[in-house]
Amino acid sequence: MTMPDEGPVEPGPDRLADAVTQLTAELGALRRDVARRHLLDLACGVLVAQHSLTPGEAADHLAQLAETMGVGPEDLAADIVNGATGPSGAAGGPAPEGDAGPRAADETAGGMADEDATAGRKARLVEAGAEAAAQTGGTVDEVAATLLNGGMRPLGARGLWLFRRTETDCLQLAGRAGVNPLEAAHWRWVPPSTGSALHRVLSEGTPLWLPDGTSAAEALPGPAPGSARAVLPLRQRGVVTGLALVDWPGPAALDEPVRRALTGLAVPAARILDAGAPGTPEPGVLAPLLDLLTHPAMALRADPESGTLRIEHLNRSALDSARHVHGPAGRPLAQVFPAMHADLVRLARTARESAAPQRAARVPVEHRSGDPDPLHDVRVLPVGPDRTVVLWHGATDPGLSLSRVLGRLENLAAFEDDLITGKSRWSEQAYRIFGLEPGTSPVPLRRLAPHLHREDTGRLNELLMELTQRREGSHTVVRAVREDGGLRHLRIAAEPLLTGGVLTGITGVYQDVSAQHHTEIALSATFDRLTAAQTQAALRHQLVLQLQQAIVPEVPELQQLPGLQVAARYRPAAEEYRVGGDWYDVLPLPDGRVLVVTGDIAGHGIDSVTGMVALRNALRGLAFTGHTPGRLMAWLNEVTLQTHGHPTATAVCGLYDPSDRSLCWASAGHLPPVLLRRGAADLLEPPRNILLGAVPSAAYEETVTRLEPGDTLMLYTDGLVESRHAGIDEGLDRLRLAVERLAPASLDEQADALLAAVTGDTDDDTSLVVVRVS
Repeated sequence: MTMPDEGPVEPGPDRLADAVTQLTAELGALRRDVARRHLLDLACGVLVAQHSLTPGEAADHLAQLAETMGVGPEDLAADIVNGATGPSGAAGGPAPEGDAGPRAADETAGGMADEDATAGRKARLVEAGAEAAAQTGGTVDEVAATLLNGGMRPLGARGLWLFRRTETDCLQLAGRAGVNPLEAAHWRWVPPSTGSALHRVLSEGTPLWLPDGTSAAEALPGPAPGSARAVLPLRQRGVVTGLALVDWPGPAALDEPVRRALTGLAVPAARILDAGAPGTPEPGVLAPLLDLLTHPAMALRADPESGTLRIEHLNRSALDSARHVHGPAGRPLAQVFPAMHADLVRLARTARESAAPQRAARVPVEHRSGDPDPLHDVRVLPVGPDRTVVLWHGATDPGLSLSRVLGRLENLAAFEDDLITGKSRWSEQAYRIFGLEPGTSPVPLRRLAPHLHREDTGRLNELLMELTQRREGSHTVVRAVREDGGLRHLRIAAEPLLTGGVLTGITGVYQDVSAQHHTEIALSATFDRLTAAQTQAALRHQLVLQLQQAIVPEVPELQQLPGLQVAARYRPAAEEYRVGGDWYDVLPLPDGRVLVVTGDIAGHGIDSVTGMVALRNALRGLAFTGHTPGRLMAWLNEVTLQTHGHPTATAVCGLYDPSDRSLCWASAGHLPPVLLRRGAADLLEPPRNILLGAVPSAAYEETVTRLEPGDTLMLYTDGLVESRHAGIDEGLDRLRLAVERLAPASLDEQADALLAAVTGDTDDDTSLVVVRVS
């Protein structure tokens, strides 16, 4: 029976894992065998030189000697090599005192102390293992791991850093072991800087031993400033080609045996670093990488002699930006991008010299109408000593533009926390808001509580719950306590970042709202004061109004007096705050005469009302003396001068004698009364007297007007006739005509009709006294 041909069967995941495990084991065995052979070959070479043996004889002699001494061939080979060249830990150092040179292999094998022999064998085996890893294609990281695990961890070391020296004296991290990726990313490039510990070792070529670590002011790779470090120069052919930095978890005693061991291990590290040095990347290596990018990218190379930048490669998107030039690759940059040439040359030079990427929001910065489209969000990356890669966008990236816009807004800062890597990023404004020095490590949102007022940590926890558990954006306002003791009110608005439904980060903004908060407090306090003042003013004006209405009733009843009928009206101001000092009085006297008065205190408010009360009561008392109106007004003037607030007032004071129907009256700057007789109205010309409270010892003239039965006399205040848009004479004429048009009626009806017909527009209060002779 023939089975159908189903083709090759794809290996499953378990088979692939088994295959990888098997190949890894085989590679490890191969490297151990290569290390063993390398060490045996070195020992045989020493025997050939010392005993004039052939290589075969030397191998047989080594095997016989190891069997006789009861040690392994590798251990004996290490002893022989160390005896001939000095222990690995002393490589490059002076020979021990009294040492006359290399001893014979047999002497070395039998004369070394057990402790020294063990240390020397171990160091030589580690060196052989490192050489084997390099010969079998191991990376610099793998070789560094071999050196760390085999020779340095027994000394208490935590990590090993291998730095390669570039042509510009930058230090490039070429290999590491015992170091996490985040630390490695931070120390990938160390630019030249005057006085740094790493570059001092690089220039002086002598090891630097730091058993108690370094000061906080001088940062070095390692777990903490107080951790011990050893910085060793790596030499090839007499030239320092790099550095090896060994760090410990904490302080360590770097005694002489430790220093000898580390110095010896630096020898294979230098050879491996030199062998693994990458050449200048060719365009063929960069081109496929740049072609994978969706945004424009090009590779530039500086001419070694002239320094002119030439374009080596452009990806498809970059070719669209250079379509105006035929065959742009290979041409000078100035021919392809003339408008951007100067800025790109500056960015490329800075990137190569600092070994750090350079950024620009737009190239060129100034763009005129008709010029070629600028390059947006430009990034220039150094690639070797003479190459740079330029990345850009053909149009403005809204996300990057928004970040720059936020940076221009005062008191607004952006932040982003990566929950996968643990990294946080702040814009420059965030450091000013929190009062921290730029360059210090940004504080993640979840660890912000120590920087806040203790009463506001609950708000931060609620915000984090919204972001991490409910996966919803939110905002809150907290108080940030700065290191200088200052307190800032801070609004935090944040959004969760989700990738495949998994929370991977948090992004948002910090806004310093301290000024707004203080303004709100000030406005609130001002509002409270205004409310209290308004309440107090309302109570004050209500009191004034009630006081005035109690003293001067608005509509008193018609009074029957000897020979007279009297009706009085009081119309308050349209606005309570304009309550004034108008008053009137009609008072029968013991001698049969009747006092008729109308007055007006200047101003409004409680001072006017209290002044009005003082003058009204004073005149009532003075009237009982029986003196004439002129004398009463003179006395009232002196009372006004002594009244609190020094008010001024106008008034008309008359004494009507029913026996002969005469009215003796005086005026202190008041408006003239109106006399209605047989349907005709006239303004009575008052004596020319000064108003009350103006000057002391003033004399007031008086006049006598004979009244007839049926005559009607009107006394009033200025609120009845004053107007904002007309003179007082027009108001008086309007009043006279209105009086003439009054229909025959009762005194009350005529008083009401006159108030309805004549109204001033100043919203002032008004008093009106209407007197009819019986």
